[in-house]
Amino acid sequence: MPPSPLKPKNRTRLAAYRGGHRAEALAAWFLRLKFYAIIARRYKTPVGEIDLIAERFGTTVFVEVKARTAASSQTEALEAVNQARITRAAAYWLSRNPAKADSDLRFDVIFLAPWRWPRHVINAFDAAP
Repeated sequence: MPPSPLKPKNRTRLAAYRGGHRAEALAAWFLRLKFYAIIARRYKTPVGEIDLIAERFGTTVFVEVKARTAASSQTEALEAVNQARITRAAAYWLSRNPAKADSDLRFDVIFLAPWRWPRHVINAFDAAP
């Protein structure tokens, strides 16, 4: 049987994969402490993946998590966020959850760096084309 294409094959990619899981778990706990309810983690669609989907006060929030080795690279990481992929995946999720389509929607980014508090950028980008 061939190896699974979803799992990384070498050590550096495996470390990055595990680090991504850790970062998403930490971001989920961070949001829970801010009274967000986590609806989904690592939501996979045919058009992309959403790291976290959360809800707070009736607002549905699609969250991209970015873990970096240095806090100074957060600006570059924000520019590297693939907004088109996230908005397409969010539209797919909304088509599967029509009850949430009428609620307020928001796209946030959480930056994580070693020995720093997580930085939560609320409404990091707009979904309008």
